[in-house]
Amino acid sequence: MTDLPKIALGAWAWGNDGTFGTNYTEEQLCPVFDAAMAHGLNLWDTAYAYGMGTSEQMLGTFLKGRARDTYLIADKLTPQCVDPSSDTPVADMWEMQRKLLGVDRMDIYWLHNPTEAPHWIERVAKFFAGKDDAPMIGVSNHNLAEIKEADEILRSHGQKLGAVQNHYSLMNRTSEESGILDYCHANDIRFFSYMVLEQGALSGQYDTHHPMPDNAARAAVYNPIMDKIEIMNTSLKLLADKYKVSIAQIPLAWAISKGTLPIIGVTKEHHVTDAVQAMKITLTSEEISLLESTADKLNFNTIRLWEKEMI
Repeated sequence: MTDLPKIALGAWAWGNDGTFGTNYTEEQLCPVFDAAMAHGLNLWDTAYAYGMGTSEQMLGTFLKGRARDTYLIADKLTPQCVDPSSDTPVADMWEMQRKLLGVDRMDIYWLHNPTEAPHWIERVAKFFAGKDDAPMIGVSNHNLAEIKEADEILRSHGQKLGAVQNHYSLMNRTSEESGILDYCHANDIRFFSYMVLEQGALSGQYDTHHPMPDNAARAAVYNPIMDKIEIMNTSLKLLADKYKVSIAQIPLAWAISKGTLPIIGVTKEHHVTDAVQAMKITLTSEEISLLESTADKLNFNTIRLWEKEMI
């Protein structure tokens, strides 16, 4: 699979699981979906874990009636969500997710985290071995050793690791510092960066006077360091003003410049607009260095509970 858009769209918030502090309705999200598809942003990333099927079901509602070759679906096997009593947990999850989405196949299928690795990647490899409609297989939240191990296991079953999806942003560059990006680029593995905007912290929307809502789980992470985030956003604004774009578009342009494919959450139409504009921005090497040095001096640590240290 080579024909991918420069930015993928994430449906994590569509699961209404409390992470973002807002519940979204079909009426709110349908115009967002339509706007994205109209702009050619047709790669959608979801997971059963996002609201225990709510995100997939919502996305499936919008996909109805659209030709299958007009969109791409990336879904995830989350080890913590499978039926532990099942003899065929991968097949069971795969079938349930296909029904929720209303699709006959997936384009990318991720192992959501390395819990009990390599047990689950082995089961995924065996399930898809020899299947004509097998998706690209990817792993998420894996460190370099686990990525190499997963690739070896997949190759032993006649497949290969096609993609890695890790938290990667100006505030968390551990996938770069650990050598994961270099390994992916050297081995024809697409690197998908998620939380590039740090759940809105790098959008310019929040500051010490306007913190994230207390009812959102993300507030506990970002509000205590909002003074540092303000400094980072000031640097982003300088470039945003130069390119006459919004602050949120600069981290996206940065992530693209690093050879990654950002996944951004979309719940409003302007999120789609930001993505479209960000794809047109080419940052200079000096601008990239300035942003990274600013972030390094602020010494952020935004590794979340579901993650691990990549170094």
